[in-house]
This record gives sequence, C-alpha cells and structure tokens, in this order.
Amino acid sequence: MENNRFVSTDEIRTRFSTAMSDMYGLEVPLYRDLLELVADVNAQTLGADPQLQTQLNESGEIQRLNLERHGAIRLGTAAELAGIRRVFSVMGLYPVGYYDLSVAGVPVHATAFRPLSDASLAANPFRVFTSLLRLELIDDEALRAKAAEILQKRSIFGPRVLQLTEQFETEGGLNTTDADEFVREATDIFRWHSEATVSIETYNQLLAAHRLIADVVCFKGPHINHLTPRTLEIDAAQKEMVRRNIPAKESIEGPPGRRHPILLRQTSFKALQENVTFGSGAQKAVGAHTARFGEIEQRGLALTPKGRELYDQLLLRARQSGQQGGDTYEQRLESAFSEFPDDLPTIRKNGLGYFRYSLTQKGLTAAQALAGTTGDINALIDGGLVHAEPIIYEDFLPVSAAGIFQSNLGGDDQKSYKASAARAAFEEALGAAVNDEFALYEQAQQRSLDAIARHLQK
Repeated sequence: MENNRFVSTDEIRTRFSTAMSDMYGLEVPLYRDLLELVADVNAQTLGADPQLQTQLNESGEIQRLNLERHGAIRLGTAAELAGIRRVFSVMGLYPVGYYDLSVAGVPVHATAFRPLSDASLAANPFRVFTSLLRLELIDDEALRAKAAEILQKRSIFGPRVLQLTEQFETEGGLNTTDADEFVREATDIFRWHSEATVSIETYNQLLAAHRLIADVVCFKGPHINHLTPRTLEIDAAQKEMVRRNIPAKESIEGPPGRRHPILLRQTSFKALQENVTFGSGAQKAVGAHTARFGEIEQRGLALTPKGRELYDQLLLRARQSGQQGGDTYEQRLESAFSEFPDDLPTIRKNGLGYFRYSLTQKGLTAAQALAGTTGDINALIDGGLVHAEPIIYEDFLPVSAAGIFQSNLGGDDQKSYKASAARAAFEEALGAAVNDEFALYEQAQQRSLDAIARHLQK
C-alpha cells in the first residue's frame, strides 16, 4: 500500500497523460480536432444505443472513456529502453507483451507499458507502445556503425527526471510537489525538436535505409509520434475524418467491424510533413521530416490463446488470398471472419474470449440458497444469476501497429525483413521480463470467478 503522503502512481499517470495530451495538442493542432471528432462520434453512438450506454455504465467503462488514450515512442538503444522502464514505473506503467514488427517490414521490436491491475486500469488505462530500433537489421555495415555512434552520444533523460525516479525507487513514492515536477520533466523527454542532430546528408542516408531509422536516430529524443483517443465506433470516425477534411488513412487496421468488437481496430490521419533544420554553420540546411500523426482506436473483447489462434488464421487467410479474384482486402477480411462467432455466449462457451463475471441482483438474492455450491458457470448465467461482461483488450496487434507505422512513414518504399523475433535480447535490453498478456487476462477472469465463489460460500 502506498504511503498516504505519496501521490498514487495512478494519479501520477493521469497527470502525465493529461500533460502529454496538452503538449501534443499544442505541437499538432490537428490532434485537438481529432479529440473533438472522437467525442462527437462517441456521443452520437451512445445516444443511438441506450443498451451500450447502460453496458458501459454498469462495467465502469464510461468513466475511463474520455481519459483513455495511448501514446507511441521509438527508442534507439538498450540504455534508453532500460531507462524508460524505470521512468514509466513511477506512473504505474509496466511492460506487457513482446512485438516483433520486423515481420511486417519495420526494423523494431516493442512492448507496451501499461497498468496491470483492474483498479489501475479502471482509474486510467493510459499506455505507451514503446519500440526499440534494431540496428542489426541495417544491411550497410558502415551506416549501421554510424547510426550506433550517433545514438551513443545522446542522452534523452534530463538529470532531474532520473533523480526523481531514483527517489521514487528509494522512498517508495513522490509527494505532490515532486510528482508535478516529475511529470514536467518526464513530459519533456517526448517533446518535438525541429533541429536534427545530424547533417542532411546523414539524414538522407538513414532515410534511404528505412524512414523509421531516420526518425529514431536523427533527433535529440524520442518525440511522441502519436496519441490515440478511443472511439466506440471507428467506422463512423473514419467517415467523419473524411467529411471534416482530415487526411485519413485509406483503411482501418485490425479485424472487420462486428456486432461485438474483438481485440483492436485502428486508423489515423496521415503523418505531417514538418520543417527540420539539419547541421549548423556553413553546413546548415532546412529540410522536411514525416513522422507524427493522429490515431484513433476501438477496443473490443480480449481473446484467449484459442481465440487469438483463430483470429491469426483468419487474418492470414485474408492477407494471402489477394491474388484470388477481384475482391478488396476489406471484402476478403469480412469473408474470412464470418467464421469467427459474433455472439457473446458462443464466444464464451467455446473459450475464445475472456470475461469478467459478477452476480446479478437475482443472483445476490438467491445467494443464500446457493451457498456452499460451486455451480456450473454456464448454468448460473443461463439462470440469470451471473452476468458475464467482456474483458476489454488492453494491448496491441503487431501487424496492425506495423500497418499504421508504414502508412505514416511517408514514401512508397516497403522494406522486407526476415522474421526475426528476439524476445530474449529485448528483455535483456529492458532489464526485466515482459508480462504475459494472456496470463493477465486469465488472472482477471479468475479473480471474478473467485469473488463469486467466496460470496456463495458465505
């Protein structure tokens, strides 16, 4: 339990996510337009669907909807990754999952820093998708050495943020004054810098290797490249972006639209082209860089390993059937996913998704009569005694993340890398093991079942 003289990590995370949103809104005004658009779409969706409004109220999702967003950053070295892990722990963010994006032509691997407990997720589910550049995937040995040398010379952390992080680790928390200073210092890590740290010649060399490599290597720090509000209806948000003349990505990443959403669907407005100064003195030059964009996400049911295996099979089928007939990718996706059940009882009974269980009012009234019984959960649900609420997916999809990255890097180049997951190397750089997302969802589901069992044993 946190000392009451300390600000909770949940509160520090809320202060940080608010500060990040304010900063990004000033740096990228179109992001403010995106927040307004998403708020409008959510209000319209809830107004048209009272049942959804009731469901979100009962689950507590409505309280976190406007708070909910994620950010994404790209780091260059193991030291930066280990340092960011320590900084993020101050705000209750921990690494979950390992993502190899090289399979989709992006030379990074990643984790998602997010809250772990039900209470912390309910308080503020802010998360940061954090990528680490894989220099070993640069074929040109001389260019790889140059990029490594550039990265070794930079320090993305100010001395004060490291002091406050160490203070948190030593004392177990931060008071409100120190927490506010920490938030200011931590936010500054992710600020945009319009001056590159390299010459325009070096920038162009790295750009030719991969546009993301240039984005990571050529700047003072890991500028936040997007923040992402959560919408309840991403297809409507996509159409609304077009209607409002916001330059929208051509298609939505992830599964097709469904009556009961699963996992994660994402879209974005296209990355901005921003003026950048390269070099200094006689070597000074002005160019442009494309990296930062605005993303929207819709989150659905977290899938079990069995459900995820089915999802991956259907996604692969849709992606590989492009040469057969004249159907669009969206049509192929719809066709493939017709095999994934779209009603919650079937999903639950087939073990495809995770649910949080609770006694209904009828169940609470009947609890005394049921005392001492374990009961079959399906029978209890069918009898109206227990309610099953889908557990929201809090994590990411590597193919979708890579698709968003690729569509916003600028240019038409599509690099190809041999699949080369390197989780052990990533965790060594991180200085910790990543948490297993399936285990976290399984534990959340089991906690709800245990709570029912305890109630029935009274």
